[in-house]
Order: sequence, then C-alpha cells, then structure tokens
Amino acid sequence: MSDTVGGCIRPRTAVSEAEVEALVRGICFKTGPPRLLGVEVEWLVHELRAPRLPVSPERLRALYTALRAVPLRSALTVEPGGQLELSSLPAASLTECVRSVSADLDAVRAVLREDGLALVGLGHDPWHPPRRYLRQPRYDAMEACLDRSGDGGRFMMCASASVQVCVDAGHEEPGPQGYVRRWWLAHHLGAVLLAAFANSPLSCGRPTGWRSTRQLRWTQIGVGRAGGPPLDGDPRGTWSRHVLDAPVMCVRRDSGPWDVPEGLSLREWTRGTVPRPPTREDLDYHLTTLFPPVRPRGHLELRMIDAQPGDDGWIVPLAVTAALFDDPEATETAYRAVKPLAERSLGLPAPHNPLYETAARDALTDPELREAAVVCFTAALSALPRLGAGAEVVDAVGGYLERYVRRGRCPADDLLEMPGGADRGPHGRETRS
Repeated sequence: MSDTVGGCIRPRTAVSEAEVEALVRGICFKTGPPRLLGVEVEWLVHELRAPRLPVSPERLRALYTALRAVPLRSALTVEPGGQLELSSLPAASLTECVRSVSADLDAVRAVLREDGLALVGLGHDPWHPPRRYLRQPRYDAMEACLDRSGDGGRFMMCASASVQVCVDAGHEEPGPQGYVRRWWLAHHLGAVLLAAFANSPLSCGRPTGWRSTRQLRWTQIGVGRAGGPPLDGDPRGTWSRHVLDAPVMCVRRDSGPWDVPEGLSLREWTRGTVPRPPTREDLDYHLTTLFPPVRPRGHLELRMIDAQPGDDGWIVPLAVTAALFDDPEATETAYRAVKPLAERSLGLPAPHNPLYETAARDALTDPELREAAVVCFTAALSALPRLGAGAEVVDAVGGYLERYVRRGRCPADDLLEMPGGADRGPHGRETRS
C-alpha cells in the first residue's frame, strides 16, 4: 500500500514492535506547563417540535451540506448516527474557550432552526434504536468489529453524545502538576465527573437502571477497546503496552471493504505479516480506535462526561474540569477528595471497575461520590475567579452545585422523575442560575 502526496507515491514503511512502543511514548504525553484547554461537544440532532420522530438521512445530509458553508473556528464533524460534534481549537483560557465555542454553537443553531431541527444535550438517545447515518469503510469495519460483543457498540456509535474536556498532560517533573499525578487524577476524578453529570437514564423509551447509559454502552464494548491501562506504573509505559496489546479493529485497504481481523493485537501484527506488515499510518489509525475514559493524545482527553441539558449546559463540566486541573489549590483539594475512592476500583482499570460502575449506575446517590463531588465542585467554584472566569460561568457552576451536587442528584434524576421528561429535549432548562 502507498500514500499519494502531491501526485507522487510514497511507500508505506513497516514499523516494528520496538518502534511502535517508542512512537507511542513520544507522542501521547507531551509535557510542559499546563496552559491550554479544549472541549469537544457532541449533540444529538432531533426534530425541534417532535423530538420522538427520527430525522431522515436526507434532512441530515442537507443540514450538514449547509453547515459546511458556515465559517466556524471549531472543527465540525459528523458521528456515525448523525450526531454533530464541534471540537474547539486549543484555548489559552477558559473564557476564550467558552466564547469561541458558544459563538460557533449560535451559528450552528441558526442553521438548524431554519430546518426545524435542534441540538439536544442528552448522553444517550432516549427513544430511537441505533441507526447508522454514515456509510464509510471505517464505520462498516467498526460496526462489524463491535457487533462481536453485542449491540452496545451500535448504541455507542449512533445513539450517544458527550462533553469531552481536554487538558494539558502537565509537567515532566513530579508534583501536583506533573503528568503522572494528572494522569492518576484524571481517572479517579473522572468517576466523580461521570456521576455528577450523568444524563442518560433512558433507552428505547424505558429506564435502563443506569443514570449514565452512555457509560454502560462504552463498558459493553470491551476492555481492549474501551478500557484504560493499569495505573500502577509510569503512564508512558503502561499506555504503550496497552496500545500494543489492544485488538486491531481493522486493516485498511485502498479500495473495497476493510479487513476486520478477530483476536489480532497490534503486538501480534508487528510480529507477523498477515494480512500485511503494519505501518506508522496504521499505528496512528489504531490509536483512534481506542476509547478509554482518559485518552492521552499529547494532552489528556477526558471522555466520561455525558452531553448536558440546555444550550449552555456543556460549560459547567468544562469549567469544573479546567479549575480542578489548572488551579494548583483546587488540584490539591480534588486529589485529597478522590484519593479515598481509589480503593473502590480494586486496582482494576477504568471503566471496568466497581468505582466507575457505581458512578454510572447510581451517580451521586452514592454517599462517597456525593461527598467527593461536593468538595470538588466547591473547590472549583472558588478557583474560577482566579482563572479569570466571568460571572456567568461562576454562576452556572454555583447553580449546578446547589441544584444537583449538594442534593446528591444529577440531570438523569430529572428525566427519571418527570413523565415525558426527555421530550423537553431542546427546551430543557439552562444550567445557569
């Protein structure tokens, strides 16, 4: 196989097991002073006035054609089920990130309103079975691969949405802002964020028994695909071993369907030639097929937060996460608050451990998760002015703390208690106070 660059054919060079390990170590944890922040906001797209009606592929196609003509600072992408995602540029401050993404969302919503559609902040589609919109070799192969472990993969691909917060990996040196501590904190604080922002209790019109059904779906697709590495060693080493031992989702072809091998790890692929030797491009692609709750991509991508209700609900998890990672005082408070929770993971990688299971199923009804959440949100609220956050952001976090966290609640509880609650979709209450 080869790549075409400027009309010339560039041969693809095979990589060895040792080269893969060295590359992963070099590209997945880029260290330095924490100074940048990013967010990826995913949304379900529903009918504005009748959200239970599925949006036809033809309408989605027309929508995305129109949106590609809209100038945006964020990158706009389409998920397999037609969900919309905006990925911000790295921002130098929380205020810059909020302003940039908010402006892009305003522009996107204006286009949707013209066609009677709306962005809906729910972690999991409450009514519709998974239906794939994108027909591409990548998603054909993904579906075939994930179907081997049940239907959770199809729900994950086509019926889920999230708020993903990206923070810098941290300093090379040890300490509260070192990359080793921030990697550990991301996983354990992640359980608190998962519980506090759980917003997906329904599937196919019925309660699932989980406040974050979205997290349940990720867990269902397996340890190798959606699990993280152990936290008992150097992050670069444990992650590189995890990447090598993870199953290969597919082997790409220049034309025709992609191969979907069964039971082939990347490590085994580097040691053989079937179906062909892996290349640097295959490694880069393999990294995009791993979906742990915390994914190192040079920075740390926190992936455990459900999409949030209201036009601006996404701002609260972004602000809370930014404060707890980038304000030294709040970071230390969060570390002390979540440290007792670590024992509940039983040393098992997230999300396939009892701590994450409880966070996804019970959310803040769990007393220890609630206590940790109150401490973390209170610390974040105090830190936000030090990070230059405006009054609207501070008020939104304060309102969320009072409305949900102190009461041991999350947005999923609103949906469970309100007949037809999910019907409120695009008209859901704002998280601002």
